[in-house]
Amino acid sequence: MENNEWDVIIVGGGAAGLSAALMLGRALRRVLVLDGGNPRNRFASHMHGVLGNEGTNPLEFLTRARAEVAGYGVEVRTGVVKQVTETTTGIAVETDDGGRLTARRLIAASGVRDDLPEIPGLAQRWGRDVLHCPYCHGWEVRGKRLAVLASSPMGIHQAQLIRQWSHDVVFFTALAGPVDGSVAAQLAARNVASDPRPVTELVTEDNVLTGVRVEGGEVVDVDAVFTAATLIPQDGYLSGLDLEREDSVFGSFLKADPTGRTSHPRIWAVGNITAPAANVPISIAAGAMAGGMINADLVTEDFALATTSAATPAAVSAAAGEMGAS
Repeated sequence: MENNEWDVIIVGGGAAGLSAALMLGRALRRVLVLDGGNPRNRFASHMHGVLGNEGTNPLEFLTRARAEVAGYGVEVRTGVVKQVTETTTGIAVETDDGGRLTARRLIAASGVRDDLPEIPGLAQRWGRDVLHCPYCHGWEVRGKRLAVLASSPMGIHQAQLIRQWSHDVVFFTALAGPVDGSVAAQLAARNVASDPRPVTELVTEDNVLTGVRVEGGEVVDVDAVFTAATLIPQDGYLSGLDLEREDSVFGSFLKADPTGRTSHPRIWAVGNITAPAANVPISIAAGAMAGGMINADLVTEDFALATTSAATPAAVSAAAGEMGAS
């Protein structure tokens, strides 16, 4: 019969989850990673800003990472978690195929989903020439004709940021509402052109982005578009536990301390599910921290359980008998 009891179950097999798994596997813990198989960065062909992995394909990176954790006995399964509940001694995990697993600790590392503005052509080019992070993609489009498509008032900061990578930037403001006059003056001082006309579609030629069409029909020539998706945390399976959350400019996310521990003593959260702005290196670091701290937490529990067991009447009687026999 299959043993479905684990020291730690990790929900999500991205950079954060696998980093935690690596630490725990090396600590001789019995670890299961459940992964839905749709990493957030699967649309990009290369990762950037990841020291030692510059330019690596994200899926290749995950393949190598899975092989590394498997070398320490970590099991990775494809699966979607439906619900997480408490038990008297730990956590129960129900999967969408009807399975039930139990663990002493759980790490939520299931990330976020990007909800993009509904503009024809935008989603189809996501991760190629429709981009979100200049630190991830700015170098590759440096000096080109760049557009910033505001999806909220935060788009102003994105427009200011993108100017670092090109002197040719146009800021489409329609989805963010009116831009304050002083802000518009600041943007203009750095040659960022503000355009209040709504973008109606992206224009391509030979499968290459060449421009954006605005209301009225004019096409503005651009080589890449930066925009900020609405980030939807994939944490619905934890909803029954009433974990603490905190609001930010990105929305409502699970609250966790610097080690990743949530308001529940047996549950940690790492990566974008709690830190929406975290990139791959930051997520790796968060996973490593959580893995080490969970092992330390389990070590403390192991000693407490052993001490309690040794202090039971049966154990005391047995020890007394051994002393009498000597």
